[in-house]
Amino acid sequence: MKIFKFGGASSQNANGIRNIVNIIREFYDKNIIIVISAIGKTTNELERLVAAFFANSEEKYTLLDEIVSKHNAIMAELFDNTDSAAIADIQSQFHLLKNYLGKEPSENYNFEYDQIVPFGEIIASKIIAHYLNKEKLTNHWLDARKLIITDNSYREGEVNWKKTEKKIQKTIQRFLENTNNKQLFVTQGFIGGTTENITTTLGREGSDFSAAIFAYSTNAEGVTIWKDVDGLLNADPKQFSDTVQLDKIPYYEAIELAYYGASVIHPKTIKPLQNKNIPLYVKSFIHYKDKGSIIHDFTQKKKIPCYIKKTNQMLLSISPKDFSFIAEENLSTIFAIFAFFGFKINLMQNSALSFSVCVDERSNWQELIEELQTEFYVKYNKNIELLTIRHYNKNSLTKELKDKKIILEQRNRTTLQVILK
Repeated sequence: MKIFKFGGASSQNANGIRNIVNIIREFYDKNIIIVISAIGKTTNELERLVAAFFANSEEKYTLLDEIVSKHNAIMAELFDNTDSAAIADIQSQFHLLKNYLGKEPSENYNFEYDQIVPFGEIIASKIIAHYLNKEKLTNHWLDARKLIITDNSYREGEVNWKKTEKKIQKTIQRFLENTNNKQLFVTQGFIGGTTENITTTLGREGSDFSAAIFAYSTNAEGVTIWKDVDGLLNADPKQFSDTVQLDKIPYYEAIELAYYGASVIHPKTIKPLQNKNIPLYVKSFIHYKDKGSIIHDFTQKKKIPCYIKKTNQMLLSISPKDFSFIAEENLSTIFAIFAFFGFKINLMQNSALSFSVCVDERSNWQELIEELQTEFYVKYNKNIELLTIRHYNKNSLTKELKDKKIILEQRNRTTLQVILK
């Protein structure tokens, strides 16, 4: 079994979907599970739709029409009048979404998010599954909402690994047990479901994680993530010039880079693969015959500096109102507040009287600060950048400091982090 994951960039138009078919033909030498993300920027569009729905704004129907029109334009290039059953199956999902928008929203924004945004993955996977069938690549469409079992932590569903592994193995085996022929499966990234059949999501950009879950559950020989880059790079080429491709890196290094915010790989993806020693390949869907990069188990000798820049950051400095030391009981309270409001701490540093943290700026940042201010003094800076350099050297910061001011610096033997204003 092999796992292929295609992101939105690979399917953003009809030619992209045709290219996916070409890739499947090229590498279809054994069973493959294809994990599909929403087409193009559909997730962003659906997030705006959620906001309009939650606000009871009539704009929701305009936003829906734009999403439907985009998908219909792609379908018009892929299907014709002989594909009426396929088109009807896809259109039925838009009808379900429109009917949902006619309801009154609950008071739980995250719940509503998880009921609306997954339509992007469902519709994209149905388009691709039907088009593969049209191109004589017979496949089985699988509903990830019934296979990846999570708790009800909406937008950050926690996977029940035991139930998920059992569900996936049982479902796949049903298709394999009466045939010796290789089989093709199409499913969705990013989404799961509770034991009560309520849809959940696995966190933003969670489709890579979904691929790892399917790989772990089927003991796959490998996972390939098809990207718009030639492989793993030492920096985001959209933010840095003179990037270098990393032909291979060990699991532990990939986990470190993902933890600090490297955008190529989702932070949760690596660990389940490492647990079963399943290699992860990162390849270009454009130059798909090239070797790309591989993450697997080996001892790394040559270490190239890797750069990760996170923008839209906030730096918070938190001090006890009674001027007591920052001690364990204070830190426990602070961490609990951050967890409650869903903030991940990207950097932290403490002195005797102050605890500083760098976090992504989220829409509820004011609520976070208000809650902290019930027990602490809080100062904050917005619109800052967090630069992380893994395996830094003395020349690492030369280019990045131009017209920038360092307001906080932290380093250990392998990693340098600076907050820039």
